[in-house]
Amino acid sequence: MIETAPTAADVRSALAEVADPADAIHLQRFFKTGPGEYGEGDVFIGVRVPTTRAVAKRFAALDLTEIDDLLGSAVHEERLAGLVILNARFAKAAKPRTLDVAGQEKMVHLYLDAVRRGRVNNWDLVDVSAENVLGPWLLDRPRDLLFELAAADSLWQRRVALLTTFAFIKAGDPSTTFQLCEQLLTDRRDLIQKAVGWMLREVGKRIDRALLTGFLDEHAPRMGRTALGYATEHLEAADRAAYRAAR
Repeated sequence: MIETAPTAADVRSALAEVADPADAIHLQRFFKTGPGEYGEGDVFIGVRVPTTRAVAKRFAALDLTEIDDLLGSAVHEERLAGLVILNARFAKAAKPRTLDVAGQEKMVHLYLDAVRRGRVNNWDLVDVSAENVLGPWLLDRPRDLLFELAAADSLWQRRVALLTTFAFIKAGDPSTTFQLCEQLLTDRRDLIQKAVGWMLREVGKRIDRALLTGFLDEHAPRMGRTALGYATEHLEAADRAAYRAAR
């Protein structure tokens, strides 16, 4: 018997089987889907992240066209599953034994198209994907793309730009993080503030605390309270207070 290739419809069916309507109500509240909120209009069927990941793992061989189908879905968990599968496909294509640069490039274009179409449109979707797709791709390539994304009006494109740099930070390179944080310093939207502060904190935690404090010495007076709070979380209490007083 010849096995048929998995499809987006198969993933949808698998997610529907484990969906919980009570969880759907909770998730819609948690991800702020009400009128005027950042996730306005998003649809949840009630599948928690660990379960979504388990479903995605079963469909690791999903073709890119089928992944794109999932990314176009109105259902949040289906988009999340598509991104988790895309992460796995990209990681495999980046390994020495299965290296496929052309395949990686196709995945990057697919991902960017989804970002620009507004399909990577909540913080969990951004955070699970940006550093795992764009991050390794741009690690040794020009990063102009990230400054273009950071210049967009879209909250999610800006967050993608920032979260992509997590991969650079883990590789010991804070340069683009600092440049993007400076570019987005005056964006007072909560999810950008948190991303700015988080990435700065990670520079201090993973690379060098002196680099973090050097940035704060120069920019703390212009930073929002949320970003500054996240960035200084691991500093001594006296240092945190001094940076807050500088605002």
